[in-house]
Amino acid sequence: MAITSKKYTDKQELVAKFANALGHPVRVAIIELLNKQSCCYHGDMSDELPIANSTLSQHLKVLREAGLIQGEINPPKTKYCINKENWNLAKGLLIGFFD
Repeated sequence: MAITSKKYTDKQELVAKFANALGHPVRVAIIELLNKQSCCYHGDMSDELPIANSTLSQHLKVLREAGLIQGEINPPKTKYCINKENWNLAKGLLIGFFD
């Protein structure tokens, strides 16, 4: 059995993960909306963004899985906010990537 070596560095994988999560205008709009306030409920975001609730949920899922946002579930509402630690990491990596 051959041992395979890792093809990409951890930094390259993180840059790709964050860039992919930000690779849709709706997700960029979500981040901008959350950056303007401490947190926001799903229902309030759906009032602000011109997309269906189910579509919004899918975009929130991508951002959450990338670690850029976090959600607090208090049925029947879910509150989202920026994951400050990962957001700062993403900013640093992306700025460094473009330098």
